[in-house]
Amino acid sequence: MEINDFQDILYEKEPETGIVTITFNRPERKNALSLVTFLELAQALEVMSADPEARVLILTGRGEAFSSGGYFNLAFMQSLPPEVLSRIDVTDIAQKKICLKFWEFDKPVIAAINGLAIGAGFTLPLACADLIYLAEEAYIKFPFTQIGVIQEFACSYLLPRLLGFQKAKELLFFPEKIPAARALELGLVNGVVPGADLMAFVREKARRLVPPQGAALALRLAKQALHKPLIGEISAALDQENLGLNQAFGSEDFFEALTARLEKREPRFKGR
Repeated sequence: MEINDFQDILYEKEPETGIVTITFNRPERKNALSLVTFLELAQALEVMSADPEARVLILTGRGEAFSSGGYFNLAFMQSLPPEVLSRIDVTDIAQKKICLKFWEFDKPVIAAINGLAIGAGFTLPLACADLIYLAEEAYIKFPFTQIGVIQEFACSYLLPRLLGFQKAKELLFFPEKIPAARALELGLVNGVVPGADLMAFVREKARRLVPPQGAALALRLAKQALHKPLIGEISAALDQENLGLNQAFGSEDFFEALTARLEKREPRFKGR
């Protein structure tokens, strides 16, 4: 898969700075993340890792959403060619492969969250970005228990360490919209910026991380020192999430949540 063949993301590099921007490029579905999205992200990281001139990665979304979360569409999966399907592990619902690839990626990653970030639309940058900046009008949400499933992207490891166990459980047990200002107050993000200024602000942050302003080698070594001692714990959390997700995706409650969404009503869960 070549970067010019990507369908779910755009990969752009500024030759003069080495700043790479990956844009979720499915605005018609609010940039919901499909299994193809994760394949393309993995390939993009490999391209960037092999490119000594690529120095900082910015993640953002096209249109008014950053990402509305996972894309659950059976017809879409059935439409994929066999060579793509052969590369997908449908049991890796927690996205262990791409999460660990990001954790082992030693170049700085900045998330520019330009709009709503729901479910995996926020747990991905929470796990995979080194810095997160939100547009003022953006919001985040952990909707998992509302749809009869559990969190992914090692969120079960990261959230308690950021917020404490009680607050982490509260956000997961009682999903609600978290406005940008509240996300900053909780310590989930690094800053909040007017939407019109977000990309310029983030690009300026990125420029400060590349030579001549940034000591790129020291930054990579610092990131490695922070990440490598924790990779075992992150991997174990992803395994536990996959156990729970594979069970939850086969539950009556998950199918009830999907049915309720189609019928535009509140789900009636049975706890099984």
